[in-house]
Amino acid sequence: MNNSSRERILDGALELIRSGGTISLASAARQVGLTKPGVMYHFPTKEALMLALVDRVMDGWDAQMARRLAAPPEQVPADERLRAYLDWCLSGGVDETDLVMLTDQRLRATLKERWVARVAPWVDLPEDLPPERRSRLLAVRLLADGVWFADAAGVFAPDQQERAQVRGVAEALLAE
Repeated sequence: MNNSSRERILDGALELIRSGGTISLASAARQVGLTKPGVMYHFPTKEALMLALVDRVMDGWDAQMARRLAAPPEQVPADERLRAYLDWCLSGGVDETDLVMLTDQRLRATLKERWVARVAPWVDLPEDLPPERRSRLLAVRLLADGVWFADAAGVFAPDQQERAQVRGVAEALLAE
């Protein structure tokens, strides 16, 4: 089987999440018109499939945030990476699939671990920051986290005016 089958499986599984479906190897196979063994060729276990879904979502986040930077993420200061994270979270480009790490109770710890490892380069703060600056940057991250979670969960998502206000508060915190 070729790589396009793998991509079709991932796309189909994300669509299942988006539509409120439950992910299993069998449901992913049905979604894309393959057999369960056909899915298992690419993802031998449900855990492998779910981890690949976390990576797929985070690859999209990485690409979107990296476009907002003048240099590779590892070469820019924490406040610039955090600004890119804030901008991405305020963009409204998230949906239920961004919560993939929470979709399977039995795998939740493993999926969250992968998600944390993938998002940490964007939001981790250097230990040597002065406490006041660190607190401000943490507040910016928590504002951004709140907006993306509201959007992804579809609960109390801010409208455009509220997003602009949140951005203003966050920019003030970043500037100080």
